[in-house]
Amino acid sequence: MDQASFLGLRALGYGALVQVYWIYDRPVNVDGLRRYHRSLGFGLLGRRVERSPLPFARDRWVVSRGPEDVDIADTPRPRAEISAWLLERACLSLDPEYGPSWHLGVLPLDDGGTAVSLVTSHTIVDGLGVIQAMSDAANGRTRYLGYPYPGSRTTGRALLQDGRQTIASAPELARALAATMRIARRRRKDVAASIASAPPAPRVVGDDQQVVMPSLTAYVDLAEWDARAKSIGGNSFTLLAGFAGRLGARMGRVCDDGSVTISFPISDRTENDPRGNALVFPVVSVDPTHLSSDLGEVRVKIKQALADLMETSEELLAPLPLTSMTPKWVARRAAGVGLGAAGLPIGCSNYGDLNPAANRPDGSDADYMSGRLIEPGMTKRTLERMGGQLWVGSGRVHGKIFIAVNAYLLGRTNSLDALHEDTVRTLAEFDLSAEICG
Repeated sequence: MDQASFLGLRALGYGALVQVYWIYDRPVNVDGLRRYHRSLGFGLLGRRVERSPLPFARDRWVVSRGPEDVDIADTPRPRAEISAWLLERACLSLDPEYGPSWHLGVLPLDDGGTAVSLVTSHTIVDGLGVIQAMSDAANGRTRYLGYPYPGSRTTGRALLQDGRQTIASAPELARALAATMRIARRRRKDVAASIASAPPAPRVVGDDQQVVMPSLTAYVDLAEWDARAKSIGGNSFTLLAGFAGRLGARMGRVCDDGSVTISFPISDRTENDPRGNALVFPVVSVDPTHLSSDLGEVRVKIKQALADLMETSEELLAPLPLTSMTPKWVARRAAGVGLGAAGLPIGCSNYGDLNPAANRPDGSDADYMSGRLIEPGMTKRTLERMGGQLWVGSGRVHGKIFIAVNAYLLGRTNSLDALHEDTVRTLAEFDLSAEICG
């Protein structure tokens, strides 16, 4: 999966980033943040990709501790400019191969508060992985993952080792090829949809306009959220899915049969799991009409998708041994097959109850925390070929649930004000109130 993530980044010319941010209503403990920064480099973030000299062999992780220090802005800015600053941080150079693969920044606010941003390449670590890394760093826990240092092999030794590994994996590659052919036959429509929606090659993008995707975070009181979920027959996760479905319907992200398609990544990350991406991607289709008053259908559909998870994940993972041998143009056209690209999917990432330590980058609780998936290199042409994008993510910490929303829809006014209005109105359908940031 990590090799596939890296291939996708190189094939598309841009990659997904995970951005987590905290807001303190006071100055932060800079010494505490520096300790946190050092600890981050000795966990899942403390690595980068080193390519094999063989073009068809697997790459490997090597040690990379990250930037030397926390990046602290010299000049305080108004709280209203936090969103602009977060985008600036997300647009700073990151690369999982050449480094840095993550960075930590601090913005003093002119009202005495502080914003803190952590951005990392999704190839290095997924959402739950970065939460685990943050919790470890806040607790001063470091991990020895056994990675070699960059350039520790001579070219000859690397060729010999990687060649032997590739030959030894021949039976696995044969099984993966057979699985790929089966999937192509069974999922013809999804394959065709993925090919049709494939973004252009990076070299032909030219002066295509890069898109700043509207993004915001809503904070809802946990007691209010849980009470509403229970009253309409669901739990925190199904309420999030219901909100995502209703928001998608309000924005016109509806299939021809009137249903909405919700893709919800599920983590199978275990304790001491070194994978960057430990995810599978179940998909459900539901009628959005009554989601704000009855979560019964989405609850049943999600339960069935989770019951089928072993079978569906085996299908998704079976072709992955071929990743290192896959040409970039093939990877670009097939990118959506495993992610539910057909049917205008609504991404719905639920991080659940977070470890309280994840909210303590300077050693004490932040007043607000949120996280989002962001792809700052995406262009207008790419998004149009994809049919737009809607992503909703949430986590529960410090007495609140944060609901982060990114949206770019075709034929609509893609502004922050429009997204704010759609989000507030959708929450109101569920009789929920929220504090909106962004």
